[in-house]
Amino acid sequence: MVLGCVLRSALRNGCKVRVENMVYPGVRKMSSQSKPKKTTQLKNMLNSKELEFIMEAHNGLSARIVEEAGFKGIWGSGLSISAQLGVRDSNEASWTQVVDVMEFMSDATSIPILLDADTGYGNFNNARRLVRKLEDRGVAGACLEDKLFPKTNSLHDGRAQPLADIEEFALKIKACKDTQTDPDFCIVARVEAFIAGWGLDEALKRAEAYRNAGADAILMHSKKSDPSDIEAFMKAWNNQGPVVIVPTKYYKTPTQYFRDLGVSMVIWANHNLRSSITAMQGTTATIFKEQSLTSIEQNVATVKEVFRLQRDDELVSAEDQYLPKN
Repeated sequence: MVLGCVLRSALRNGCKVRVENMVYPGVRKMSSQSKPKKTTQLKNMLNSKELEFIMEAHNGLSARIVEEAGFKGIWGSGLSISAQLGVRDSNEASWTQVVDVMEFMSDATSIPILLDADTGYGNFNNARRLVRKLEDRGVAGACLEDKLFPKTNSLHDGRAQPLADIEEFALKIKACKDTQTDPDFCIVARVEAFIAGWGLDEALKRAEAYRNAGADAILMHSKKSDPSDIEAFMKAWNNQGPVVIVPTKYYKTPTQYFRDLGVSMVIWANHNLRSSITAMQGTTATIFKEQSLTSIEQNVATVKEVFRLQRDDELVSAEDQYLPKN
């Protein structure tokens, strides 16, 4: 039982494990070319001199698609995860339900996942327990936002966005950093000052407090249609630590501009979810109207592609190895 737990933990963290000449299913032999742990991969991305990108996913299948596309990391979007569960992005999905989704996503991939962990689902005690559970499942980091539980999605118009007390949130970050067992597990502090209608001074004050509390990076959020909030912050921040942005609203800004500002990481935050909604709405409406699959079949993935993404070939190989021959 202990061996099984060790193997499971090692696999989720991207390690290659071999025990007494037996290579376990899905676990490759250890070699000098082995990937770093998922946590180390994420930390290296946050501290890279190059602009890095992570892409949204919301279940095991979309996570695997993100990795196959070539992305080096995944954003476990709170909006997308709640939406695919059919509930609102207001902490209606419990943290245990979110962690269950994370487990499938982590098992399906070998690249790091940064979870959009809202406010940490409560106070410091809830947040530090979350960190332990994410580490158990091979998730590389958590992004916590300085708002009150239950959270309100930042992109809502006309909604109150009350912020947490700075000291309380900084201590929440410290509790998470003190709890983690892997030194490379990343805590990203998401500053919502601009979202809540505050100015640059408040954003800077919060970012500096969270960085001093141990945050591995600052996510500076804005819902303006231009990057003026981000530009002002980056100039005042003066490279005190890695900065992550989410350009959902200011998407027309050339990516090179983010490089010029010194941004560390860009999150493409919800576009797999949104594109899948459009595709499913179109497919479902057409089938309902035409009562036929004739015009649909050539425009959707084949069943064989579904099997491929599920890695059915590994099961066939395992059956040949582990099932008795007739």
